[in-house]
Amino acid sequence: MKPIHYIPLFLMACFAQAQTALYNSGNLRVHARGGDMGLGLHTNIINDGTLDHNQGLVGFYGNGVIQVMGSIPLRLWDTEFMVANNALLQNTVLVENNVNFLEGNVQTQKSDQTIFLNFTDNGFFTGESNASKVTGFAAASNRSLFSFPVGDQNQLRPLILESETNTPFAICAYFFENPSNPFSISQSFNVNEKVRDIGTVSNQEFWFIQSDVPARVTISWNPRSGLGLIPNATLESIIVVGWSKASNQWVPIGNSAISGDVANGFVVSETFVPNEYEVITFGTIPLPTDTFAVDYPTLGNYFLSPNADGVNDVLVIDGMEESPNNSLLIFNRFGQKVYEKINYVDEFYGMSNTGSLIMSQDIGLPEGVYYYLVTLDDLQLEYTGFLFLDR
Repeated sequence: MKPIHYIPLFLMACFAQAQTALYNSGNLRVHARGGDMGLGLHTNIINDGTLDHNQGLVGFYGNGVIQVMGSIPLRLWDTEFMVANNALLQNTVLVENNVNFLEGNVQTQKSDQTIFLNFTDNGFFTGESNASKVTGFAAASNRSLFSFPVGDQNQLRPLILESETNTPFAICAYFFENPSNPFSISQSFNVNEKVRDIGTVSNQEFWFIQSDVPARVTISWNPRSGLGLIPNATLESIIVVGWSKASNQWVPIGNSAISGDVANGFVVSETFVPNEYEVITFGTIPLPTDTFAVDYPTLGNYFLSPNADGVNDVLVIDGMEESPNNSLLIFNRFGQKVYEKINYVDEFYGMSNTGSLIMSQDIGLPEGVYYYLVTLDDLQLEYTGFLFLDR
């Protein structure tokens, strides 16, 4: 649909020069008669009625903010926005055919999910860009595939929703805000509250997406997303994560496809039910993004000779000091546990403490090869290795 030049609207006498809004109580009609016919608004509109026989274009134009208000959602056929200082929706707008983004954003309050720009059954859009998109909530009705033209004031950051079946209603918004401390909503999603399968959760941005139909989403990142600032991040480590409503923490959603590098790329999630999550964003897997794990891929194998000569008399395991909350288990070659210690600090000198009948604890364990298991609770890591005990 090509942009039109607005057609002056001659109002009734009650709309004097000082009038600041067009008021529709139910007797306003916009007819499509071909060509460039339509209604151009350079002022606010208050909608408390229906638009009967609406098959034309209603455009919003001007350099100042234009507000859409009223008690009844404004249902339009075609619409376009060329409002340099944004069109502010304080009432829902439903579009049955085309939205043409020309200039300025369509803004809704991010603290109010009940007001949105809704693309109904066959609604679509053109012209979306960094300079013109929805900064707030966009919705779609009865779709199995839809790309939401959402973003913040400066960038278009769309989300593609691919549902298994038609979803009756889906709603989306983008936030260039820290999930732990967002400024436009009261709820927060602490990036440190996460399951062990996640290494890092992005503190730069997140998306709100709700639908009750299983679906996959596609989201992208760019240099502003800051994924390259995550220590040891690689393309292979990036995953989609969501704040679970059930467990109140970040959990992995997972990827079905990914492309790009840590500066620019996109990811397609695994199938999930959006309504089960508050918000979604990017995360990384804990290995190898964890710095300690990169520096210590293993803790090595050890030699112990407890003969009081001051050399290798006790078992000193590298890196244990990085996790004061830890545990050490030692097994013999038959798989029998011969030693265990919570919060181990250089204490094993060849004596069993498990009450084992293998050898008297007074004599000590026989020389030979033993197997150890170290758990570093603070780092959420586990290591295994071998120990040779010499008498």
